Amino acid sequence: MSKACVALLIAAPASGQGKTSVTAALARLHARQGRRVRVFKCGPDFLDPQWLALASGQPVDNLDLWMNGEADVRLRLARAAEHNDLILIEGVMGLFDGEPSAAELAQRLGIPVLAVVDAGAMAGTFGALVHGLRHYQPGLPWAGVLANRVAGTGHAQMLQAALRDGDGPWWGALPRDEGFALPQRHLGLTQTGELPDALARLDRLADALAATPLAGLPWPDWQGWAVTLPPPAQTAVPRPHLAGRCIAVARDAAFGFIYPANVETLQALGAEVVFFSPLADEPLPDADALWLPGGYPELHADTLAAAGRTRASVQRHVQAGRPVWAECGGMLALLEGLTLADGRRVPMWGLLPGEAVMRARLVALGPHAWATPWGELRGHTFHYSEVQMPLAPASHTTPARSHGRPEAVWHHGPVLASYFHAWFASAPEAAAHLFLPQGRRADVWGGLPPAGDAAAGVGFRSPAGAASQGVTT
Repeated sequence: MSKACVALLIAAPASGQGKTSVTAALARLHARQGRRVRVFKCGPDFLDPQWLALASGQPVDNLDLWMNGEADVRLRLARAAEHNDLILIEGVMGLFDGEPSAAELAQRLGIPVLAVVDAGAMAGTFGALVHGLRHYQPGLPWAGVLANRVAGTGHAQMLQAALRDGDGPWWGALPRDEGFALPQRHLGLTQTGELPDALARLDRLADALAATPLAGLPWPDWQGWAVTLPPPAQTAVPRPHLAGRCIAVARDAAFGFIYPANVETLQALGAEVVFFSPLADEPLPDADALWLPGGYPELHADTLAAAGRTRASVQRHVQAGRPVWAECGGMLALLEGLTLADGRRVPMWGLLPGEAVMRARLVALGPHAWATPWGELRGHTFHYSEVQMPLAPASHTTPARSHGRPEAVWHHGPVLASYFHAWFASAPEAAAHLFLPQGRRADVWGGLPPAGDAAAGVGFRSPAGAASQGVTT
């Protein structure tokens, strides 16, 4: 039977309004009161979920009607409802941004929307903005509004008075305080593991939220936001394609972009998953396959360059013909060199031909699909670097938006590499084949076999000028 659970979707008019801060504060506040809180994040994102997981004490999955598929979204929410008191979902960008938007998710599943509005530079316009959010999409489930970055009591009173009948309830205001800000960098929020006071920051946010009418609402009254979240009618169980295989996953501050759901999918496919840290120069564990996920190799380039034990162990893995799947930042670590934003080139591991250059502006962002012989893997791309590669791409992803551009997938020996971040649950069999040996079969990933033996990428050094003639993505 489906279990009803209190659920809210925290949304805003735009990015930067304070959605993550409010969602994390709500999660932390209720977790401190002894409730089990499960938080989700709309859309592809690796950084906001780290803060939400720290606040709630539980892993955070992503919900995207296109990337996951509705069945996967419903299954994850139904499972969460069975074991938790409160479900919080942080929206993405503005409430109606994206295809599909957070508003569509809320409406399709009947989850009430709590609007968070940065009101620091407005008064009466606050009412017009909330009215638009409330009524732009007819039938949108609504929980009310919370103002953020408010100057004081008088300002809060003006904002509350600006609301029209039916656009509330008014759930109070959080003050403007730089001490509440979650630090950011070029890809988004700073990773929680890099800040020793990360939990203390969340506690300060929760303490501020505790003074609002929303936090003061008795728990029995929260039951008015209870939603029944039935699972999909049919749930496919992945075949154990990876049974008996061990997959090593790099995981640290340089390789932190890992969907918990991807690890769960690998385990559901039968794999044993083990972790190691290249930043600590840990050798690759004895494993059948390697996953180098995305992250911030550009912030740790010198440390990665000096990680001799890690590099040597990865080189042995490649020489043995064992599969490697390298996503985005993981791919950069395998290249010959990485030129940082200041123009300095740092030699990387040299196990994949090509160079990467960091750019000052975002190079690519958006949802993508990769058609494989085992189904369509869905995911996204998000990067500030460009790769110059002497290899011809074995395949390309297809952007889901007309303004997007394909991302190359390179196949070199046992290495598959791309800027594409895959959501493994969208096509579990395809995900499994990322970690199964493919030898030199040209028909597997749609590309030509690499020149030389299966370990041709090891120690590769392209001729002068070759990189500039390659594919840039």
